Parts: sequence; C-alpha cells; structure tokens
Amino acid sequence: MEDSIISRIPLFEGMSSEEQDELRAMMAQTTLRRGEILFNEGEQGDRLYILLSGKVKLGHASADGRENLLAVLGPGEVVGELTLFDPGPRSTTATAVAPTDLLALEHGQLMAFIESHPALAKDMLRALAQRLRRTNTALADLVFSDVPGRVAKALLDLADRFGSPTEDGVHVPHDLTQEELAQLVGASRETVNKSLAEFVSRGWIRLEGRAVTLLDVDRLRRRAR
Repeated sequence: MEDSIISRIPLFEGMSSEEQDELRAMMAQTTLRRGEILFNEGEQGDRLYILLSGKVKLGHASADGRENLLAVLGPGEVVGELTLFDPGPRSTTATAVAPTDLLALEHGQLMAFIESHPALAKDMLRALAQRLRRTNTALADLVFSDVPGRVAKALLDLADRFGSPTEDGVHVPHDLTQEELAQLVGASRETVNKSLAEFVSRGWIRLEGRAVTLLDVDRLRRRAR
C-alpha cells in the first residue's frame, strides 16, 4: 500500500522504484486520531508528511479567533511541503478529521536526497505550483461566487477526490462537520446550511451526517459556475 501511494504522489512519481524504496526507508510512520493536531500554525516546521489514509484539514486562525479552512487533504497528498524550501513557522494548523496514517520525512534528509537526485526538485516545484493554483482559484471564488455556488463547487471538489459512485449518484464521505464545511467555503454555518437545504429540496443531494450523496452532479456543476 505505501509503495503504491508513494509512486502516485506528484513529488515522487517520476522516480524509479529503487529511488522510491530508498526514500521510503528514510520515512517514519505516524498515526493520528480524529481531532488530533499534526502541527500548529506558528510552530517551526522541519518535515513533510504524506497521507497514507484518512484526511487532514489545513486551517488558519484570524486575530479574533475565527478559523478559515483552507483545504482538506486525503491519501496520496502532501502536508507541510513549504517548510522544506523555506524552513520556518508553519503557515497553517493541520488537524486530522478522520483516523489518519502518515509518513514523515525530515527536511535535512530530503535536501540531501535532492542533491543526489536533482530531478526531484522539478517535481516538487510542479506540486507547489498546483497547490498555489488551487489557492488562487479559491480566492477568486470568494470574490466572484455567491455562497450557494461556493458550496456546490466545494461538494464537487470533495466528490472528485473522495467520492465513489453508487446507484443513486456519488457518495462522498468528507468527514467534515457543518462548521468545518462552512469554514471551507468562507461563510457562516447558517448560510451554508440554507444552501444545503435548498440543494436537498431540489433533489440534488442527500445529507448523511459527515457524508453526502450527490444525486444530480450536472445541476450542481451548473450552480457552481
């Protein structure tokens, strides 16, 4: 399982199986319970994490204590990669939203590995660019999209990464509370709940606790535009 996940991570997919094995030997595995914090915003960061299973949310707290949920990451994705190029305080707090297994790689070990495998640096820059593009898209949505549109887009994004097809549609076990979903789209819980209730009444989705089934993906896509 671990080797196949490493081979599918953009940072490492261009490496040979021998190089992947060499890198895997440097990594330590860790497990988080739901709600357990991997690292806090402002802490010094010295390692990168790769998700093997579960989900981790990345949040940023404002001066008045409000939290903005920047991303939800799942298996095969990387957490904390910015500190590998710019060691320093973490820019977000990473918290498990489900039982999660991760691999950890220290900054010094990866830098030494890159020196002997320079092609890896190009793959890392590509992965960072992809993360930046997603962030820019999210910022644009906050400016140009209304709340129902942002909710629809968030549900579709979660479905693309965590969903599985069923007879009814696409089942998405996102593992987020209503408050966390509201933080993800940058709106109040009441406003997001109103949007979800509207989607339910129109027959587009079915709510199932910390999961949702998308019943009409086409209409959600049109609403997300």
